[in-house]
Amino acid sequence: MSSYRLPPTTAVILALAMSYSAMSGTAFGRSAYDGDWSVLIATNRGACGSSYRYGVRISDGRVIYDGSMITMHGQVTPKGAVRVMLQSGNQWANGSGRLINNRGGGVWKGQGTDGTCSGTWTAERR
Repeated sequence: MSSYRLPPTTAVILALAMSYSAMSGTAFGRSAYDGDWSVLIATNRGACGSSYRYGVRISDGRVIYDGSMITMHGQVTPKGAVRVMLQSGNQWANGSGRLINNRGGGVWKGQGTDGTCSGTWTAERR
């Protein structure tokens, strides 16, 4: 395995790929997607680990992960569009996708110490 690897907390946030740039500061209130979610992240290209599974929570349309070592901003719109932006040191990642009912998926890309990585994510409500 390569030395480039986003911290596990970074991969989690990517998984639920949610909107910071367009939706930062927007309060949606209780959303249909609020609750606990299990996210599977798969790397399709680059020097990252092959897959990770993590738990996240959505509350009032915001993505929440109770980890440390990263800065994360993420949102889920009332229609289920998801975006997330995160940073850990000089490594970063962005993800996007959509949640529908109790499932979802999308794509992510990032920059680490050994170059770029990208892949897909799937999520299901717990």
